[in-house]
Amino acid sequence: MTLAMTDINDIKELYFKKGLNVAEIMRKTGYDRKTINKYLDMTDFNLVLEPAVRSKRGSKLDPFKETIDEWLEADKKSWRKQRHTAKLVHKNLIKKYGSKYDCSYRLLAEYVKIKKKEIFSDEPKFFLPLKHLPGEAQVDFGRTDFRENGTFYEGRHLNLSFPQSNTGYVQLFKGENLQCLEQGMINIFNYLGGIPTRIVFDNASSMVSDIGKNKYRKLTEHFMMFKNHFRFEAVFCNPASGHEKGYGK
Repeated sequence: MTLAMTDINDIKELYFKKGLNVAEIMRKTGYDRKTINKYLDMTDFNLVLEPAVRSKRGSKLDPFKETIDEWLEADKKSWRKQRHTAKLVHKNLIKKYGSKYDCSYRLLAEYVKIKKKEIFSDEPKFFLPLKHLPGEAQVDFGRTDFRENGTFYEGRHLNLSFPQSNTGYVQLFKGENLQCLEQGMINIFNYLGGIPTRIVFDNASSMVSDIGKNKYRKLTEHFMMFKNHFRFEAVFCNPASGHEKGYGK
């Protein structure tokens, strides 16, 4: 039994000052013999302090995490180059919340780094073979600045390449969407006079509406129609793994 200091003091006064014996103190206080002897023999009354328990403080970023998570989750359906970087998330939060968003970039960048690992590691990794057969191709978009009739454009180029022969064919566009992708591929098919049997793509939202486990891809209806019309096999890299193509862009 643990007693308060006032009770301990009463026991000591009854014994040392008033001369009561243990049996008398038992009757007067109601404490048992073991408890009374314990405190009569005690000489060290220093307080034993419990280790301080730090309360969990919320992060200044907490009110904005739901928005950040939504943006990063949506990136699963985007081209790798179109995904949110920490800098872009920081910029968009300032634009969306104004002065209400007062977190440091360092705090945000650390959270984005952790969250991206969590989002893009939720499925088993399957690696595409880097040995390519003749007739197999891959498609990439890249940035190309150009002038047309004296006007400068920050444009995009579609590159359909054949890793086995290390050759590629390019189409130039002012944007990067499904229409540009399909028109560019049609132009190259017509130039080649044939169609690759197998083509590797990134997971752009214009082609892939949902990414599941074990390589499952739910294709958009329009891209599925395009693929079936030209009768090529469409293969998709793991999320954030465009390097699996193995061919220099």
